[in-house]
Amino acid sequence: MTARAAKHYHTELRLLLLPYLLGTLLLVGLPALLTFALAFFQYDALSAPQWVGLWNFQDIFGDPLLWVALRNSLYFIFLAVPLQVLLAVTLALLLNQRRRGTGLYRAAVYLPTVIPDVAFALIALWIFNPLYGPLNLVLRGLGLPAPDWLINPDTAKLVFVIMSLFQIGEAFVILLIGLQDIPPEVNAAAAVDGSSARQTLRHITLPLLLPWIALVTFRAVMVSFQWTFTPSLIMTGGDPYYATLFMPLIIYEEAFDRFRFGPGAAMMLIVVVMTLYFISTLYILFKNRGYVDEAV
Repeated sequence: MTARAAKHYHTELRLLLLPYLLGTLLLVGLPALLTFALAFFQYDALSAPQWVGLWNFQDIFGDPLLWVALRNSLYFIFLAVPLQVLLAVTLALLLNQRRRGTGLYRAAVYLPTVIPDVAFALIALWIFNPLYGPLNLVLRGLGLPAPDWLINPDTAKLVFVIMSLFQIGEAFVILLIGLQDIPPEVNAAAAVDGSSARQTLRHITLPLLLPWIALVTFRAVMVSFQWTFTPSLIMTGGDPYYATLFMPLIIYEEAFDRFRFGPGAAMMLIVVVMTLYFISTLYILFKNRGYVDEAV
């Protein structure tokens, strides 16, 4: 490709990306800036905003429900994200080779991801119903304990973790692409050298897949902070005993139920700062292992 053709090609790429960049600026960047500004104002959508400085942060830090929601969100992230990544990697490894029925299995892994969040929450509400839900019916039929899933505070948060494990379709596709990007000659050369399947997986496949694992881990952390909103709003409303009160739900209640947009924006800033902290920490950890710059 000549220099002129390459320049023309890159110009076309920029023009193709321009609508998405403008949409991101208007739908994400501008609301983010307004949220940052509202965190320092008192605003109820009825009267003019009033500058209050750091008062909103002092107000929310004195609210015990904020710390409950924060603990619940951290519980969900620290448990759900590793399980999601581990399950996505395992399924990608199992379904990497094309065999009879592989396409059907791949579609089954991805299908729950395209179900609307409201429909998915309603389906889960039926499945985990302690009286007539199919899950407890099966457990009773097998002679196993049937928990009061969404009634018991000890198991209610676990329901959300289990639900999130069915939303790994995008991570599964990304890791599948990463596996297929590995040249087959690499594995063939390892087999010729006498490497077993386990040794090849540990010393060749997983290190080459590490940039893709880093990518899906970053995405899982960012999505997990907000994913719990629809299930908690529809299924439990934060109950029982605030066991499923997560940060997105308390932000929604603060801003749109109580019309306290300033404290709600302050809570949102806390979520943003925590997300950036986790992403930065993960970036350092993955970068120390190498290849992370290829994925981000």
